[in-house]
Amino acid sequence: MRTLISTAFISLDGVVEAPGGEPGYRNAGWTFKDIEFVPAAFDIKIREQKEAAAMLMGRTSYEAFSPVWPDMEDFADYKVLPKYVVSTTLGEEDLVENWGETTILRSLDDVAALKRTEGGPIILHGSASLNQALSDADLIDRYHLLVFPLLLGAGKRLFSTTDKDTQKLKLVEHEAYANGLQKNVFDVVR
Repeated sequence: MRTLISTAFISLDGVVEAPGGEPGYRNAGWTFKDIEFVPAAFDIKIREQKEAAAMLMGRTSYEAFSPVWPDMEDFADYKVLPKYVVSTTLGEEDLVENWGETTILRSLDDVAALKRTEGGPIILHGSASLNQALSDADLIDRYHLLVFPLLLGAGKRLFSTTDKDTQKLKLVEHEAYANGLQKNVFDVVR
C-alpha cells in the first residue's frame, strides 16, 4: 500500500487558498507578505521532491501548476515523476506535453486503486476540494503542514466541515521557526 501525503501551506485558521499569489483571492500571496524568509522552514519541500514517487492533484491545481512547474528549476525533481489528476471533466487533450507521464483518474475509487499499487509515496499538492474528499474517504495517510501565523478568514480550507467520526492524528515531526512558521507532520491513526 502506497502512502498518500497531503502537503500544504496553511494559515492558522485553515485557509489554503492562493498562497503563491494566484489572482481572484483577496489575500493572494500571503506566504510571501510581511513574513521573513527562513530557508530551514522550507527544507521539507525539498525533501518531499526527493522522497515522492508520484504526484496527485485535482484539475484546478493541475491547470495552475502545469503551465509553470515543468520549466521551474525549483520543481525539477517533479518533472520526471508520474502525475495523476483527479477530474471528471479534464480530457487527454488538456494535458501538457512537457511534464512527463500524466494519468487522469475519474473517481476516489481510482485513487484508492492507485494507493494499492506498488511504489513509493504519492504527494498531493494544492487541490483543496480533492483534499477534503480524500480526507473524508480516509485515503490520506500523512499531512505535511507549514502553518503560517496568519488568520485569513474567508478562503478555501484544507479540511471539510463534514459531520464525521473523529479522525485521530499522531504528530511525528514538528519544528517552530523564528518567523512564526510551524512545520507539523502528522500520520493518520487507523
